[in-house]
Amino acid sequence: MADMTYARYLQLDQVLSAQTPLSETHDEALFIIIHQTKELWLKQVISELHLAKGLVRNGALIEAYKSLARVSRIQAVMTMSWDVLATMTPSDYTSFRSVLGPSSGFQSDQFRTVEFLLGLKDGKHIAIQNDRPIAQAALKAALDAPSLWDDANAALASRGVKLPDHVLNRDWTQPYVPSSEVEAAWADVYRDTHNLWDLYQLAEKLLDVDDAMATWRHRHAVTVARIIGGKPGTGGSAGVSYLESTLGKRCFPELWTLRNRL
Repeated sequence: MADMTYARYLQLDQVLSAQTPLSETHDEALFIIIHQTKELWLKQVISELHLAKGLVRNGALIEAYKSLARVSRIQAVMTMSWDVLATMTPSDYTSFRSVLGPSSGFQSDQFRTVEFLLGLKDGKHIAIQNDRPIAQAALKAALDAPSLWDDANAALASRGVKLPDHVLNRDWTQPYVPSSEVEAAWADVYRDTHNLWDLYQLAEKLLDVDDAMATWRHRHAVTVARIIGGKPGTGGSAGVSYLESTLGKRCFPELWTLRNRL
């Protein structure tokens, strides 16, 4: 058996042969690499979120901090990659856009899985993956399970904090609805950081992730506006107008609104 090498260990021949532009345009390769790289980072984010969720469910809040910190740092790297894509001008993109056909980043099952794991549930994305049963199954599992915010609220309740039953025992497939009781409970955590330090720090790590997600969405919208303006996106999406409609989404809404109580 041949000795292990850098290329064999990383399967570089397979990785570096996975870019197959459909046009002769120079910038298409950049477009492919940017999006493939994002998908690789999303794969790692999903792994870290599953680990963090398991730790939070088991009451190991401090141990979950590392994975959540890693997620927010990966998100920062993903956001910076928009700066590279922004070097592509409208003329550059138009020269190969036709080969994309109906494909769209809107169809990314891994991005939707991340949203589901964080609590932004929308079951209509399941059907988009009908031709990819493994991806569809992973997405469906994330839809059916409690989100990270549900896990965090359960951890809060396990410490004797009373939360309403409709928060702790709900239909996990449905979007989370903010609760004034949850907001008040987490505000109390911020008022008693000495005794509830692990919950307080968990909240801040979650907010880091939510903050990074909002920053990623904003940079995405600005980059798309720079490249295609207000034209429709590929795959029939509304383009920039759709991206701008997502800018107000928050995965852990009460962590934002509780600031009004302090």
